[in-house]
Amino acid sequence: MVKHIILWTLKDELSDSEKQQVKQGIKEGLEGLAGKIPGMVDIKVNINGLTSSNADLMLDSTFESEEALKGYAVHPEHVAVADGKVRPYTKIRSCLDFEV
Repeated sequence: MVKHIILWTLKDELSDSEKQQVKQGIKEGLEGLAGKIPGMVDIKVNINGLTSSNADLMLDSTFESEEALKGYAVHPEHVAVADGKVRPYTKIRSCLDFEV
């Protein structure tokens, strides 16, 4: 099993209400991929970090293998969510992939 963890920081120019809308859209888009990506075991997006956080939201996903994670990265439905709901609004992306 492979964990794929992403932390994003949203762009500064977004208002607080825009940030809430963007976070909700990212959550719905990514969690909507459940059951559609071969080898994906679980996917969750946390958008309610504490004020002590220095990131705005987190993706916590699990895959059967590193090959399944690679397939997810290029899967058309994932790419559509990433290009439409994530990349236009984020300024920083940190990723940690590891075996469990």
